[in-house]
Amino acid sequence: MDSDKASRSAAIIAAHRAYEYSRTDSNRICSDQYAKSFLPENFSVIGESELPSEETIAIFRDLVPGFHEFFLARTRYIDDYLAGQLTVGLEQLVILGAGFDTRAHRFEELGAIRVFEVDHPATQAIKKAKVEELFSTLPDHVSYVPIDFHRENLELLSDYGYDHSKKSLFIMEGVIMYLDLEAIDETLLFISRNSAEGSRLIFDYTYPGVLENTIDRKEAKAWLEITRKSDEPLLFGIEDDAVDDFLSRRGFTDITTVSSDFFNKIYFLDDEERQATPILAIAHARVP
Repeated sequence: MDSDKASRSAAIIAAHRAYEYSRTDSNRICSDQYAKSFLPENFSVIGESELPSEETIAIFRDLVPGFHEFFLARTRYIDDYLAGQLTVGLEQLVILGAGFDTRAHRFEELGAIRVFEVDHPATQAIKKAKVEELFSTLPDHVSYVPIDFHRENLELLSDYGYDHSKKSLFIMEGVIMYLDLEAIDETLLFISRNSAEGSRLIFDYTYPGVLENTIDRKEAKAWLEITRKSDEPLLFGIEDDAVDDFLSRRGFTDITTVSSDFFNKIYFLDDEERQATPILAIAHARVP
């Protein structure tokens, strides 16, 4: 991304979570009461500067079918995964490419452990200003670590108090597809070599066919074209059947992948009107 600009995709994801929170409790896939507060002034997803309306979401869903649903399902799944880790002794949380992630504020249990939010300095500056505006001060349990993944690596975490001996969870939500292989390797190897036994990693990914424009789906072609014209081009994809080998070679075990089939069945109850795109998936793994 442009070194002087905040991430537009971070704001887009927050806008989708904000719209979902405007729905009734029983209809929400994920619940982020703070998302709206982090939208930049005069920000628009498609054609409007306020909270996205039903009409705007409909336009977005037509442009890139299944993305709105995947964004919501991804947040929900990672929320549930984090909640599970908190019940088994999580000691540190590291959110890579944090954007406008609000988990440090939504999960009361995180107030008792150290949270590291790692992101590009331009995006992080806006995030911190919004946090201060919303809560009057920056939270004591959150460390903000400014990193450009294409120029720096996670060794900087140690300067902000990261403890290699603590059981940690690393979240990379909407990140890996925008990094090149060198940056991904440095990140994953840092995690596997500098985390306590039982630490975890969770991330979402897309497929090489999206980058190569060989997947004949409307959303795949539209997403590729949109990112080509932006400051955040797609750089990495991996096939489902390659994930196990890819992660095991970088020091991980207990590898699980989760496809849109799971989200559509569990979260959307096989509703044909609400289907997450199959061109994105989630993986998580453990540090042995």
